[in-house]
Amino acid sequence: MWASGDWKWVEGWIFVALFFVASAAASFRMYFRDPGLFRERYSSPIQKDQKPWDKTVIMLISLSWLVWYFIMPLDARRLGWSPEFPIWLKIVGCLISALGFWMFYETFKENTFAAPVVKMQEQRKQKVIANGLYGIVRHPLYTAATLMAIGSPLLVGSLYGLPAGLVLAAILAIRSLGEEKMLRSELEGYADYTRHVRWRLIPFVF
Repeated sequence: MWASGDWKWVEGWIFVALFFVASAAASFRMYFRDPGLFRERYSSPIQKDQKPWDKTVIMLISLSWLVWYFIMPLDARRLGWSPEFPIWLKIVGCLISALGFWMFYETFKENTFAAPVVKMQEQRKQKVIANGLYGIVRHPLYTAATLMAIGSPLLVGSLYGLPAGLVLAAILAIRSLGEEKMLRSELEGYADYTRHVRWRLIPFVF
């Protein structure tokens, strides 16, 4: 809201509300119901057991997320680069974003091994998760982030936020390839899981 320069910006407050409610709900659930995942999610983004290539990817994700996060209010409100979006498009963006935030919550609920870095969690006895959203796509967390990255610019009315969100989604898609290479070779049953669930992020697309 500070970046927008307008504390009365309704669409901005809707985005903040979605972000805050979803983050708080997921965090509280992890803290009380899944402390192991809570510790993982709030641990350092650079870890000893993390795959070396993922340390670079994490930095790219963080940078692209910051650009995406701040370019939207600057574009849509403070600097006014984008034209006014029709209300129906903002509603569509709100629904897409809400779906993404809901998928975040469900993913953390279904997968206690949803660590923020690419690594094998042998000490936590990591296993394949195939229920719920994982029965539809192999990386629902990345699907959720993609929906959020595309829906939020539509919600707030930022044309420049769309390519920034697509860059973030592309980095996550590339990361999924490296992550799957690790899981296929190191996690028992994962190769068989990929034969049953064909799609990584988007059904019938990727």
